[in-house]
Amino acid sequence: MSGERETKQRERQGVVVSDKMEKTIVVEVTNVKPHPLYQKIVRRTSRLKAHDENNEAHVGDTVVVRECRPLARSKFWRLVQILERAK
Repeated sequence: MSGERETKQRERQGVVVSDKMEKTIVVEVTNVKPHPLYQKIVRRTSRLKAHDENNEAHVGDTVVVRECRPLARSKFWRLVQILERAK
């Protein structure tokens, strides 16, 4: 082995809720799944800080982010592409 590991980087799709920081966006990701016992659909949201090198994304855009090495204390994701611009 040459020291390389194959790790699957997770990708998430979400909506940008804040772009006020320099080169950083906050993406809200919604996870929908049924409750294990009651089968009611439960919606959980999480907010991820993602690196946006060129400040391309703006509030309301639908984006894809990919997991990466830690870039700051709370920033572990990187912007991959913008799927849909806000209207």
